[in-house]
Amino acid sequence: MDIFESVKMAISTLAANRLRSSLTMLGIVIGNASVIALVGVGQGVQNMANRQFGSLGTNVLFVVPGSRNATEKPKTLVLKDAEAIATQVPSVKAVAPEIDRRELVTYRDKRTYTSVIGATPPYPSVRDFDVAQGRFLTDLDLKRNAEVIVIGSDLDQRLFGDRNPIGQQVWLNNLSFQVIGVMASKGSSLGTNQDDAAYIPITTMSNRIVGWTSPYGTEVTYISVSAKNKASIDSAQFQITNLLRLRHRIIGEDDFTVDSQKSMLAVVDAITVGLTLLLAAIAGISLLVGGIGIMNIMLVSVSERTHEIGLRKAIGATQQDILIQFIIEAVILSSLGGLLGTIFGAGGILLIGAVTPLQAAVAPLVIVVAVSVSGGIGLFFGVVPARRAAQLDPIVALRSA
Repeated sequence: MDIFESVKMAISTLAANRLRSSLTMLGIVIGNASVIALVGVGQGVQNMANRQFGSLGTNVLFVVPGSRNATEKPKTLVLKDAEAIATQVPSVKAVAPEIDRRELVTYRDKRTYTSVIGATPPYPSVRDFDVAQGRFLTDLDLKRNAEVIVIGSDLDQRLFGDRNPIGQQVWLNNLSFQVIGVMASKGSSLGTNQDDAAYIPITTMSNRIVGWTSPYGTEVTYISVSAKNKASIDSAQFQITNLLRLRHRIIGEDDFTVDSQKSMLAVVDAITVGLTLLLAAIAGISLLVGGIGIMNIMLVSVSERTHEIGLRKAIGATQQDILIQFIIEAVILSSLGGLLGTIFGAGGILLIGAVTPLQAAVAPLVIVVAVSVSGGIGLFFGVVPARRAAQLDPIVALRSA
C-alpha cells in the first residue's frame, strides 16, 4: 500500500474519534510543554546569573578574608595588602579595596539605612560603575579624610526626589557629608541592590566611622582586583595568592580566599545546568506517561477494529500494511501532541519573561529534541498494538466481528 494512502487513512480514522484522539494527545502535550518551559526557565536562570556576575566588573578577582572552610572571617586583610597587590603584581590593572557597613543616612526629615562603602578612586573602573552627576572620590579626598559622599541612584531618589543632590549636606554617624556625585543606575547583583549605596573615602570610613578593628592595620571587607585582560586572570590569581601568603607569613591554610569571576560563574553554571537537567527529567516523565496512554488507546483501537482489520486482510492487505497503518496513527498522535506542546511551552516561556525579571529563553535545539522525542515515543509505544493488529488472523477477525 502507498505510504501516502496510509497517512490519509490514519488521519481519517483519528478525525473520526476526535475526543479520544485529543485526550490521548493530552499527555504528550503536557509533557512537551513542561520540558520546553522548564528547560527555558533553567536557561533563563543561567542567563541571569551571567548578567549579574558580568555586572560585578570585567576580569575581576575578589580577595576576601578567611579560607573557604572558615566559619568566622579573620581580621587579617588590610589596606596595605591592597597597596602591595597594586604595586607588586604585574598582571593587575587596578585594585579597589573597600570597607562595607550598613549605616543610617539622614537628609533633613528623611532617614534611611543604606550600604555605606569606604572606597578608593579606582573603584568605578574596577567594578564597571559610571558617575551620572558630579564626580567620584579622588586621592586628595583620601589624604584629607574628606567628609564627602557619592550616592547611588536609588538612594538619591529616596533622599532628594527631584531636587539636585550635588552640594547638599547629609548626616552619617553624626558627621555632615557633602554630596559630590551620583552614580549611574547599575541594578541588582546577586540579591544586592547596587543602586542603594553610598561611597565615602576609605580613610574617612576607617578613621571616623568604623575605627581600627584589626591589629595589622586598616581592616578591609574585601579587595576587588581588575586583571589586565582575560588571559592574565589565572596568573593574577596565582601571584596574588603567593604575595599574600608571604605578607601574612602563612605556612598552612590560607587566611584569605582569591576568587575569580570566572570560577564563581563556573560553579553557578554547573548548579543551574544540573537543576535544568533535573527539571527536564521530571518533566520527561509526563512524556513517558503520554506514550503509555498512546499504547493503551491503540490497543483498545485494535480490539474495536478487528472487523476492519479482517476485511482489509481478506482483500489483500499484508501484515506490513496493517503494521504501518497503526504505527502511522501512533506517530501522528504523538507528533501533533509534541507540536501543540511546543506551542504551549514556548508561550509559557514568553509569559514568564513578560511578568517576571527572568529572561527565559526558547532554545531551538530543545524544541527539535522535544518534538523528535515525542515522535519517537509514539513510534516506540505504537509498535506493540501495531504488531498485535498485524498478526490478527483474518478468519478469526471476521468471525469475532
